[in-house]
Amino acid sequence: MNPSTVRTRFAPSPTGYLHIGGARTALFNWLYAKRNQGKFVLRIEDTDEERNTDEACDAIINGLKWLGLDWDEGPSHPQEKDEFYQSQRQEIYIDYLAKLKALDLVYDDEGATRFKVPKSDIIFTDQICGPQAINLSSTGSKAWDKERGVEVETNPDFIIRRPDGTFLFHFVNVIDDIEMNITHVLRGEDHLSNTPKHIALFNALGVTPPIFAHIPLILNTDGSKMSKRDAGSGIEWYKDHGFLSNALVNYIALLGWSPKDDREILKKKEIIELFDFDHLNKSNSKFDLEKAKWLNSQYISKLDDSDFIDSAKKHSGAASDKLILLTKPRINFLSEIPQVLAPVINESYPIDEKSMIKIRSNPQIENYMRALIDKFENLNEWTVHSIKETLHKYAKEIDQKLGSLMLPLRVCSTGVGQGTDLMPTLESIGKTATIQRIKNRLHIIFSNE
Repeated sequence: MNPSTVRTRFAPSPTGYLHIGGARTALFNWLYAKRNQGKFVLRIEDTDEERNTDEACDAIINGLKWLGLDWDEGPSHPQEKDEFYQSQRQEIYIDYLAKLKALDLVYDDEGATRFKVPKSDIIFTDQICGPQAINLSSTGSKAWDKERGVEVETNPDFIIRRPDGTFLFHFVNVIDDIEMNITHVLRGEDHLSNTPKHIALFNALGVTPPIFAHIPLILNTDGSKMSKRDAGSGIEWYKDHGFLSNALVNYIALLGWSPKDDREILKKKEIIELFDFDHLNKSNSKFDLEKAKWLNSQYISKLDDSDFIDSAKKHSGAASDKLILLTKPRINFLSEIPQVLAPVINESYPIDEKSMIKIRSNPQIENYMRALIDKFENLNEWTVHSIKETLHKYAKEIDQKLGSLMLPLRVCSTGVGQGTDLMPTLESIGKTATIQRIKNRLHIIFSNE
């Protein structure tokens, strides 16, 4: 293999769904590989038999596919475990353990195997966090002393294999990076403390470590760390709510990366062209679900009508294409379509209280609406053009601004003060149904004063 070829990886543990933080890690590694004409590798770290599930593995793989993060090397079918699953690589780990034994760098400790940490400093430069120098032998490890209720110093030589023969994350992670020729590791800042141990293992095996870039954490708007219980923390939430995958990729990219200008809407190709370490932020990112919704609405607005209808079908029930299109400028995500269409479809949709009060405040409204009913009944054609023309003529006739008729007409026809574009909405409702709705709601509004 060409040693100059960039090779990145995403190595999730299938213990739960694909979290927004994991998706960002995968995306950044994918982007860096694409930016440098390299390879992006997916491997599954499934050595935790008690917590790993096939369902979680499926969710991770399907989530990556939905985001469009295709891997150059990795699992082809979730249920056909191959060399990209750590559970299938035990013989490789045993061989590397034998190499460390031959170098006298490991020893037995009550059935477990410990790696002898070096006495000198582990020095490396992280592409985001800067120069690092850690002495594992002097800083040691800490453990919780239950009897004394305090943390105490423990053996700095860390365990790489448990007494039951299973290997720990630190060891298998390094071995897989060696075997898969990984050149760059982009991962969360919470892994920075693990890196000296990993570099010690690389050095012990005589392998040049990959270049590390530890990405700052993603926090909630209040500064707290995101948890699995937070809305929008899992990729499945976005799929279920009808986000466009490209919009979510765009938003996730902005959590720790910047194009260094004021742009917020960027295609994947544009992000790839700009993606590099000097565009990565050094401070924690704030996750803002409302911003993600807004960005998604911008992507929706740019869809061709036919593409929008195709995307919306799953979320719009039995609504016609014509009705679905009415919602395009009004929604942040596709699952909002039924809510937006409810006042259009339901002739008995409850009248908004604030709008009702506003209409009642003008005693002339009832007369205006009843006069409009007469004009509507005389229309031979029920089209956007004819409805709009009738409204304009009548507003001029009574010397009123068009807006003074629009609100009561909307409320009387749909029950709400805001909604889909009114003229196409009335056309979709139909002439007879629109007139009947106006009559019914006028009765409700002005008979309950």
